[in-house]
Amino acid sequence: IKMPHKQLQVQNLKLSNAGVYTCEHGSRKVRTTLHVFKLTISLDGHFLQNEAPELILMQNSSSSLPDLSITLFDSNNNRVTPEVTTKSRQKYILSLKKLEAMDSGTWVCQVHSDSPLIKQNISFPVKVLGFQNPDLERKYATVNSTVILSWHLNSQKIKWKEGFTGQLNWKQQEGANAHELLDFSVPAQGQLHETKKSSNFLFEIPQRNHESAIEVKLPKVHFNHSGQYQCQLLYQGRHAQNKIELVVMKVSANPVGPLSRGANMTLTCQVSGPLPPNAYLRWERVNGTKMDIKNSKQREVKLEMNISAAGLWSCHLIENGDRKLSLHYHVEEAPVWINYVIIGASVGGSLLAFALGCLCIISGSSWHRRRQRAKRMSQARQYLLENKTCQCQQ
Repeated sequence: IKMPHKQLQVQNLKLSNAGVYTCEHGSRKVRTTLHVFKLTISLDGHFLQNEAPELILMQNSSSSLPDLSITLFDSNNNRVTPEVTTKSRQKYILSLKKLEAMDSGTWVCQVHSDSPLIKQNISFPVKVLGFQNPDLERKYATVNSTVILSWHLNSQKIKWKEGFTGQLNWKQQEGANAHELLDFSVPAQGQLHETKKSSNFLFEIPQRNHESAIEVKLPKVHFNHSGQYQCQLLYQGRHAQNKIELVVMKVSANPVGPLSRGANMTLTCQVSGPLPPNAYLRWERVNGTKMDIKNSKQREVKLEMNISAAGLWSCHLIENGDRKLSLHYHVEEAPVWINYVIIGASVGGSLLAFALGCLCIISGSSWHRRRQRAKRMSQARQYLLENKTCQCQQ
């Protein structure tokens, strides 16, 4: 009892403390009814990304229990509509949607009743350990460039004091074998520690700039370094993950080398993985005309273009109207003397072919005349032989 106003303070309130409290002073009696609520949240309010919490609201009173109306507000004061899985006058079980990292903060459960008149706000903390990256982020790179893949955790932002571990895996495509690149751990109230695991993959762990960022650096990107890089959090037997898909672009030419006047060359632009429906490839010549532009079809990952003009050609990856990636290929024009050599070789080859043709015709005509002469001589010998035979018979 707190003096001097004779206030009764009930500490560590429990459901069993509900009831009617009477204050007596002489012949006077004053009664006060205490209605008690108890709100509990699953996993003690500590969640991983994409986990769905469950709330249990219980009430107790000395009189009949009222029918409650319950409204929830998240940390951004947005109204949340839960699914009521169990509803009795004494116990309400509410299931919420899956949480994201941005849902961390103080939530409010608003309890309302008309009879008796009750309007009570119950605040409770929610901590969601997860990634600040968008889910399935896509990153583009060109061959031989440098790229850093980063996963930003919110553990420092929400002051997560529990220890957790994690790992970073990479696989080139769905269904392929995963390669573990690194392990990391954060002890309680500690700093992030990383351990490189892969020995057959060329990557680096950059010097730490952010306390809660997992990073891997590819100093020289290869075309086969593309694929899905998945960072996974492990906490008390549960896990959450976030993926970054790396798409690599390369260009090539066939034939390789200077382009001679009047000759053709095929330029090829290729990306390592499937593109979203709103993305496509484009070949174009810098300072060229509309005739020097070619776009790929939807979801086409390889674009070929036949060209006959030298200059700087660019392949662009365009998504939602924005150029996400560009790679250039310089087509050199063959020197004039090479063109003369090619022309001379062509003319010389034509003359040689003409001479060989003439020689073949002459040789064929001579052979035909010799064959006709031999045929006539054979016929003459046959004629004389027949005449001598007739004379002997006479």
